[in-house]
Amino acid sequence: MWQVEKKKILGLFSVVRGYNILMLCVAQYLTAIFILSRAPIKRVLLDGRLFAIVLSGALAVAGGYIINAFYDKEKDMINKPTRAMIERLVGQNTKLTLYFVLNFLSVIVASYVSFAAVLFFSIYIFMMWFYSHRLKKMVLVGNIISGILSIIPFFAIFVYYHNFQKVIFVHAAFLYYLLLAKDFVKDLQNIKGDFALGYHTIATDYGERSSKQLISLLVGLTLLCVYFLTSFPDTGAMKYYFILAAIVLLAVFTPILWRSKTEIHYAFLHNLLKVIIVVGVFCIVLVRR
Repeated sequence: MWQVEKKKILGLFSVVRGYNILMLCVAQYLTAIFILSRAPIKRVLLDGRLFAIVLSGALAVAGGYIINAFYDKEKDMINKPTRAMIERLVGQNTKLTLYFVLNFLSVIVASYVSFAAVLFFSIYIFMMWFYSHRLKKMVLVGNIISGILSIIPFFAIFVYYHNFQKVIFVHAAFLYYLLLAKDFVKDLQNIKGDFALGYHTIATDYGERSSKQLISLLVGLTLLCVYFLTSFPDTGAMKYYFILAAIVLLAVFTPILWRSKTEIHYAFLHNLLKVIIVVGVFCIVLVRR
């Protein structure tokens, strides 16, 4: 009995992408502490309104992952059969119930901050549903919206601290281009399922070469952001991350991309971009305070 329950918990953790949610929360707090706020670390950590914003965003994103998995269940059976089998241990009714509960809690928590926060996260929740329901299958539009939805929780933190310095927007652009490139690589990795179920992506509609050209363009834009970020004095020691991690790893990424032909190759590239992003999250502590 306990083994069954343990598998269901694992399936639920997979559905809500628990690891991604944890990384999102860590990234938001590190951004608040080392980039946006000039207050002492203890004051930032004990800020109840900041905690409410981070928690509300985490709940909304978890709900977004659930509804996305709900609409993608057939495609995931083709592209990610192992993960799909684990997630099937959680019933569809349970997933939908949890989806509504998480969204309701997200709005309730946001009400602790302000009515504007309630409105912000309500619109965010709707946009994630609309993306999963309709926009995701639209060529290029789905990728662009996916990237925007990924960085919106950070925008909520920017608004809270009223911090709109140029370096902040360049940081955001750097992250956005990486997320967008990762999404296009994921489309190459999942091309079989997309073809089978009528999803429209650059890879399915225009071919793998066009996808690779677009990803290479995004890598170039990312490196352009790196150039500007290393010129900002407020970047502090994080410039070494941009120089050593971002540039070196992206220099490895691009030639491998053009030689890649199989799902395994694209999975490696997808994970490589994940590594760059995750390492970047922890290197935020190197930013000058």
